[in-house]
Amino acid sequence: MREAPNLVERDEILALLDPKTCGGKAGVVFFWLSMTAEEIFESVTNGGRSDFAEVVSILAKADPGWCLIGGLAVNCYVSPVYTVDADFVVVSAMIEVVVAMLAAKGFQIRRFEFSVNAQRPGSDLVIQFTTDQRYQAFIQRAEPREVLGHKIPVAALPDIIQGKIWAWEDPRRRLSKRTKDQADLVRIGEQYPDLRPLLPPSLRKQLESQDFWLEP
Repeated sequence: MREAPNLVERDEILALLDPKTCGGKAGVVFFWLSMTAEEIFESVTNGGRSDFAEVVSILAKADPGWCLIGGLAVNCYVSPVYTVDADFVVVSAMIEVVVAMLAAKGFQIRRFEFSVNAQRPGSDLVIQFTTDQRYQAFIQRAEPREVLGHKIPVAALPDIIQGKIWAWEDPRRRLSKRTKDQADLVRIGEQYPDLRPLLPPSLRKQLESQDFWLEP
């Protein structure tokens, strides 16, 4: 998983492009820095931006209640970390309609205990529709935000925190995924101190300890 280039100091850029320090990689570094967030996502996921656009178009046509959750939703509120998952919650009565429309567009469908996944052959982006009923209430509180060039409903930040806590505490999830969930919660806690009371006590304690040692 790669972080998108954020604000980089001029001296850092010059150092990266200096042939003495990076040799023939200067052109690659320059190309990376010149790419938009959407282009980087398309490259990292082997066509994921196009798949994401297709899913958004289908959701708009079916017009169910829905919203974005998970890592891409977190990226709407904190500095982005690119992921190969796009997680959605769709109103329960319409999810099979949406899945059928995706299958007709060439997406391969896989079903799990608490999700239905869709993925195009050759693409690294996995579209995940949660079937966990606890997430249904997120739809009503979603807010429109810009995601990969599309204005779509995104879960409110307190709901994202709750969803990440559910995922982090789920012992059935792989440790690597639960570790990412924890990292997302920490990222939110660092940028939104006023929302730390929503975090689990163990994470609040870690953040408070970090604040104590950080320079003002």
